[in-house]
Amino acid sequence: MEFSFTLVVVAITVLISYRAFNSDKLMGDLIFYPPAVTDRNQWYRFITCGVIHADWGHLIFNMYALYIFGAGQGNTGVEFTFRTVFGQFGNLYYLLMYVTALVVCMIPTYLKNRNNYHYRSLGASGAVSAVIFAYMFFNPTIKLGLLFIPIYMPGFLFGFIYLLISTWFANKGGGYINHSAHIWGAIWGIVFVIIFCTAFSDYPVVQEFINQVSNMSASDFIQFGRY
Repeated sequence: MEFSFTLVVVAITVLISYRAFNSDKLMGDLIFYPPAVTDRNQWYRFITCGVIHADWGHLIFNMYALYIFGAGQGNTGVEFTFRTVFGQFGNLYYLLMYVTALVVCMIPTYLKNRNNYHYRSLGASGAVSAVIFAYMFFNPTIKLGLLFIPIYMPGFLFGFIYLLISTWFANKGGGYINHSAHIWGAIWGIVFVIIFCTAFSDYPVVQEFINQVSNMSASDFIQFGRY
């Protein structure tokens, strides 16, 4: 059985999130608070905000999604795919994608709220989105669906719809979900995969994506019922 770096990330995130649930000081020290970056150069908050969560539901949902797409899909999980494509550096690149996604997904949020003393953000959703979209880019035709909704569609179509909905909510504003982080994390997952496959492997990831999608038939797009 392969050592799972995904489980290490999950364990660390659960442990720190649990401690932050019981410590307002720890939560305040780690949360993404733009003025703390602007005024006090606390750049570490771009990363530490990804290891704390608002509540157990927020934490469990993110960590479940990370496990399923990072390690829990067998030989299609992103962690396994990275080891296959990049060899001995696969685990390193996988962790690098996750950590850099934590930073990249928050840059637009920071630029918009750098002097907003009322703004806070937390959670690993942006980095988890990077893992999910990397998965969908490697496996664009695998059927995906929402929990408890018996409608399944190819990963690339699911991802496209997800980005459209997230963009609509981001433009609408309001609420407590940082849709911008989801969007930019997702985009970074794809960009990272393209850059690193081009630079550090012989795997033609863009061409493979095109080939898999172009070989689909019309009946492959939507499936109802259990999959």
